[in-house]
Amino acid sequence: MTATATATATATATATATATATEVPSSTATNAPRATPTSAQATLTAAPAAEPGSGPEPPAVAFTYVFPVQGAQVSYGASHHDYPATDIFCAQGSQFVAPTGGVVDFVSREDVWDPAADDPAVRGGIAVAMVGDDGVRYYGSHLSAVADGIAPGVRVVTGQLLGLTGKSGNARSTPPHLHFGISHPTAADDWQVRRGEVSPYPYLKAWQRGENITPALP
Repeated sequence: MTATATATATATATATATATATEVPSSTATNAPRATPTSAQATLTAAPAAEPGSGPEPPAVAFTYVFPVQGAQVSYGASHHDYPATDIFCAQGSQFVAPTGGVVDFVSREDVWDPAADDPAVRGGIAVAMVGDDGVRYYGSHLSAVADGIAPGVRVVTGQLLGLTGKSGNARSTPPHLHFGISHPTAADDWQVRRGEVSPYPYLKAWQRGENITPALP
């Protein structure tokens, strides 16, 4: 009698569990209504307003750079004579372009250098200088021509044509090249600083490799 009662109880429990299981709606139904979040739930999921001065600092502006002579074979060395600069030798009429975006601050369209007087302020001959958005001034001289539309105050973009290389100024007896200088922005006629105060060599190498490295000023 005990075994029969136990078996009956087990069967009854099994039947009850089976009936309970069949009452659960199928999870694969496609026509089940979707729950609409209440306004309270929506408020909880909304991003909180940022407080002034809170949160991470915005990312630094990234500057892009290109090698200042384009469309030509070039050669240049790691040193210069009595001040920091780089002479980039290339074919006459090669493209001198803006190494980065910025504003033109100096233009010399005429070669007025006289070897008898040898005025150092005009030794560069035909030349263009610009102040980059990175706060660095870039100077190219001994040009054969300045590009149309290039004038002080004109904004230029990375790679924009500034002029054509040549041998103006005191480079008349040398192969054509671009004298390239990097310096602090100063008065546009401050030729002693404008001609170069930081060696461009490591930055020229980096830009040739496609690396966007900003020159470090002293």
